[in-house]
Amino acid sequence: MTEPKTTVLVCDDERDVREMLQEYLQRRGFRVVTSGNAEELRDVLEKDKIDLILLDINMPGEDGLTALRNLRSSNPVPVVMLTAAGEVVDRILGLEMGADDYLGKPVDLRELEARIKAVLRRKSEPVVHTTDAIKTPKTAQFGKFTLDLEAAKLLDDDGSELPLTAMEFNLLKVFAENKRRVLNRDQILEQAHDRSWDPFDRSIDIRISRLRRKIEANPQKPLIIRTVRGIGYIYDPD
Repeated sequence: MTEPKTTVLVCDDERDVREMLQEYLQRRGFRVVTSGNAEELRDVLEKDKIDLILLDINMPGEDGLTALRNLRSSNPVPVVMLTAAGEVVDRILGLEMGADDYLGKPVDLRELEARIKAVLRRKSEPVVHTTDAIKTPKTAQFGKFTLDLEAAKLLDDDGSELPLTAMEFNLLKVFAENKRRVLNRDQILEQAHDRSWDPFDRSIDIRISRLRRKIEANPQKPLIIRTVRGIGYIYDPD
């Protein structure tokens, strides 16, 4: 029996861009559907099972950042943002709102394919850092929340699930498996299966800041995932 193809939704107001990405990704074995604006994107999501969204930021009307914010309130589907070259602020805002990755325009198609596969891999294959299954914890406490490492879920003390992106789960998993150990940004990125760290890349800091807003009682004075000045971060559940 043939396995279903991975479905990518391309949301971009430029028809030429949509058609180019659709043609390339279909040749690479993906199933591709398209939308020209945020409203069409939501219509597609209601009717189809989407594995990943390529979302342009600079769209007329409801822009990509607004669409991402609305999406993240109810849907954890991975999102790769497409940003205009040099739009650093947009990339930072996108990561803060829960984007899994970003890529500047004009798009390098081979890099785009690699980024898509990396995001999907993080979602489907959470990284394991030890060969001793007995020592691998099944849950970890993050304040009042419990991270279920087997089910890839973050649960409140009343049992309700808090939505996580694939990258957010992998970051929490890295911290859970390195309790009370100081990790620098390079170690965190490597263990979370993200691309290698660029000293000018703030993506880890932004994602940890977003996580803190979810799990810390006071994100401005974090107690669970603490900053170690000049080095990185430490997870100390106690």
